[in-house]
Amino acid sequence: MARILVVEDEPHLALGLQFNLEADGHQVSVVGDGEAALTHLLDQPGSIDAVILDVMLPGRDGFEVAAELRRQGDFVPILMLTARGRPEDVLHGFESGVDDYLPKPFELAILLARIRGLLRRNAWAGTARSATPAEPPLTETITFGGNTLDLAALELRVGTMPYHLTVMEADLLHYLLKNTGRAVSRKAILEDVWDLHEDTDTRAIDNFIVRLRRFLNEDPSNPRHVLTVRGVGYKFIADPRDGPGPDGTGPD
Repeated sequence: MARILVVEDEPHLALGLQFNLEADGHQVSVVGDGEAALTHLLDQPGSIDAVILDVMLPGRDGFEVAAELRRQGDFVPILMLTARGRPEDVLHGFESGVDDYLPKPFELAILLARIRGLLRRNAWAGTARSATPAEPPLTETITFGGNTLDLAALELRVGTMPYHLTVMEADLLHYLLKNTGRAVSRKAILEDVWDLHEDTDTRAIDNFIVRLRRFLNEDPSNPRHVLTVRGVGYKFIADPRDGPGPDGTGPD
């Protein structure tokens, strides 16, 4: 049984979510604004396994709530509900640190499936962190240039320094790693990583690249792994000794 916090200011929708989540076997708490959500989560760390967070809330909106939780080091899985399904709004949510989104109106079966997926990913991360040498962790790790991406634990280890990643950051880094040495466009990243096919400002992806560079480099202004390909997008270099190629790659 998972403990889920529903943050929704429309009483009929909040009650409907509570009823159906409880019918699915979960323990559900409901709050109606962002401040109450932050108080509940930050005053009782570890008391919630997943959050369903509406964007449009009185006071602090869902974007602010998610960003504040991440700033405070709380990485509880967050599914954001938004009445606006525009790619810009979805990316804004991802930039705030949410793990998944669902536009309103939504089908109940899809919401339940998304929540199960977040809970399963969180359980895998817990297994990866707690496994002993006699019990190999359920994880997929990729090592590059002395660094390690642990997809199950949502962790990037740069030397001995661990960094927690959101699902979206981990998926982006995994995608870049799979395309090592190839220039990939911003549009391809939006479509292949986050399944966003509508027209949008593709430079919105740059904010995610900036964060990855901060993790991977002592000097983010001089990136070693994620290089800019002018006029195209980005290129990942697993071994920085390979250097930028003759195709216009560089740190800009």
